Amino acid sequence: MVQIKTPEQIAKMREAGLVVAAIHAATREAAVPGATTKDLDEVARKVIADHGAKSNFLGYGGFPATICTSVNEVVVHGIPSDDVVLKDGDIISIDCGAIVDGWHGDAAYTAFVGSGHAPELIELSRVTEESMWAGIAAMRNGNRLMDISRAIESYIRRQPRPSTGEHSLGKFGIIEDYGGHGIGTEMHMDPHLLNYVTRKRGKGPKLVPGFCLAIEPMVSLGTPRTEVLEDDWTVITTDGTWSSHWEHSVALTEEGPLVLTSPDGGKAKLAELGVTAAPDPLA
Repeated sequence: MVQIKTPEQIAKMREAGLVVAAIHAATREAAVPGATTKDLDEVARKVIADHGAKSNFLGYGGFPATICTSVNEVVVHGIPSDDVVLKDGDIISIDCGAIVDGWHGDAAYTAFVGSGHAPELIELSRVTEESMWAGIAAMRNGNRLMDISRAIESYIRRQPRPSTGEHSLGKFGIIEDYGGHGIGTEMHMDPHLLNYVTRKRGKGPKLVPGFCLAIEPMVSLGTPRTEVLEDDWTVITTDGTWSSHWEHSVALTEEGPLVLTSPDGGKAKLAELGVTAAPDPLA
């Protein structure tokens, strides 16, 4: 069952989304050479507390932290640690969420630590982020879930092959085992959203006002395949190539998509794509 939200409920999710946006801003500033991933988790904890919100990551399925910190070849679900010290040239994907009055927000971004990053890493993050926005732009009334998957995959497949370098096999791999999801009174809800099209899944449900999704492509510079480490959380690429993860929570309204976890509701970026974002209910 897909949970359809009322405008009032979407407004509550927008409140949670803005807390997530604040976590992103604070952790991005703190992701510098010499910082540990545990330091970033402490930053996120403080933001959540300062906003009077709750973490939806801490304790989820036994997860021991407030954010996921996935460095370099780690795709997703990296556990913050005092032992993981960020270095100049690293990339890190930070995934986090928040709960306000029982309603969830969830989003992720990839940050560059320090400077001097290889061109293929810059392109990797750009392609992953832009494919997310292509998926968001496809979240239109009357479309099907598959239309979002197709938009994400099509954008990635259209890009020139990345240069082969220290961190790359010279191709983009769309991670197969993880994808987007419904979100609302729980962080992970139906439907599951693939970042590629497969006939086995069919067209999926029709998108209608009140539909809310976390749209989150994960892309590597090599294989689409992953494995889970012995901690039962950390997911890495099987070939060791580096990866990027971008995510926003999005609500579909009568007036179009509202990017719940973007400070401006997605207005500026969607305008570039010829899509009008829905009005912000908190403005």
